Amino acid sequence: MNITLLRAAALGSFLSLASNAALAQLSSADLARLGQDLTPTGAEKAASADGSIPAWNGGLTQAPAGFTPGQGYVDPFASEQPLYTVNAANLKQYAAYLTPGYQAMLQKYPDFSMPVYPSHRTAALPQSEYAQIRKEAAGVSLANGGNGLVGYEKSSVPFPLPTTGVQVLFNHFVRYRTGGYQYYPTEMVVQSNGSFTPIRREVKAVMASAMGNPEPNRLYYYLGKVTSPESVAGGQTLIHEPIDQTREARLAWTYNPGQRRVLRAPEAAYDSPLGTSDGLRTYDTIDLYNGATDKYDWKLLGKQEMLVPYNTYKLANRSLKYNDIIQANHLNQDLLRYEMHRVWVVEATLKPGERHIYAKRVFYVDEDSWSILGADLYDGRGELWRVQEAHSLQRYDVLSAMHISEVVYDLQARRYAVYGLENEERSASFGLSAKLADFSPSALRRSGR
Repeated sequence: MNITLLRAAALGSFLSLASNAALAQLSSADLARLGQDLTPTGAEKAASADGSIPAWNGGLTQAPAGFTPGQGYVDPFASEQPLYTVNAANLKQYAAYLTPGYQAMLQKYPDFSMPVYPSHRTAALPQSEYAQIRKEAAGVSLANGGNGLVGYEKSSVPFPLPTTGVQVLFNHFVRYRTGGYQYYPTEMVVQSNGSFTPIRREVKAVMASAMGNPEPNRLYYYLGKVTSPESVAGGQTLIHEPIDQTREARLAWTYNPGQRRVLRAPEAAYDSPLGTSDGLRTYDTIDLYNGATDKYDWKLLGKQEMLVPYNTYKLANRSLKYNDIIQANHLNQDLLRYEMHRVWVVEATLKPGERHIYAKRVFYVDEDSWSILGADLYDGRGELWRVQEAHSLQRYDVLSAMHISEVVYDLQARRYAVYGLENEERSASFGLSAKLADFSPSALRRSGR
């Protein structure tokens, strides 16, 4: 798979620490590499050997000409044309750079293609985030069993030099998203004939570290409300996510508009299906993966140069309508952009005795943004069942590389679900401030009324 082995020092560290992940902390020599041969977030600064992946030079930190907040993102690469397009005919030529999921999509759907553009390493964070990463990197460790963090304050990359798969996942969990944000994502379940009904939401999410009075052991607070269509409008979900889930499990509540009641929702985790997704999305596939890690054994396979969705500004264009984006079997691939990037490959295998609809999952995590950009999901028979893809771009106005949408393709049912598109919705707002009272069950009840 052209996987680049971890460097000798990192591999030695892995061998000595893998038996007890809680001890995995950085040395002063490791810290000194940040901002030198490594970026401030831990990625390799250098270009790839063949130059297809450029060196990181600070990322995209300035908005291009014509950008107006609230009017959508201007594509800084709009004039570029694809270098080549991967399709079923030339699949074998590029197979070494394709996930098994992409290979399956190319084989299953003759009109599925992947336009490949020049690579741009646009990910960048505020300087204050780089300073916080360096400050905490030597002191953060995994909780006993790997299902939480110890010594964590608010770093957006607690493990800039990861040696285990779980460390990579936690970098994804806490990656920088401006502290708090409010947005209006849509969800579409697309049938095999291409039909769909937009389900609209209003979502608020705030990291506990960005609040003045968070409860102990809190990572973030989440409140989502369905606003249309009328048949499902009014349903709400509230989540308090712990930092250390060995001490405390996720706390969740739902508001049922029919009963006008707030109920505890312990099922809002793992492989419980999301009620609006027609079984295609589970709670732990939101953001490609979230929540507890305890059901799986996690293995860090190393780094690989792969074709992944990146800088998908074209898909975020607010002149597009959902009918322009949604097609039968898959999204309109002409609106997507794929680039060559280095990704961490993490394999999750279901532990003996545990139950989950996915027996194995393989994640592909961008080295620059620590965002999961793709995942292959396998059923209990070991067959590839579903393929996940995240569409990310550098939000140059707030210096955060956040998903603009994510999609899961069901290879067996020939249906898919896409979540997060905002082309026909109000613009997201970032730097959201909030109080603990805004995320209380009583606030959920008042909002329902």
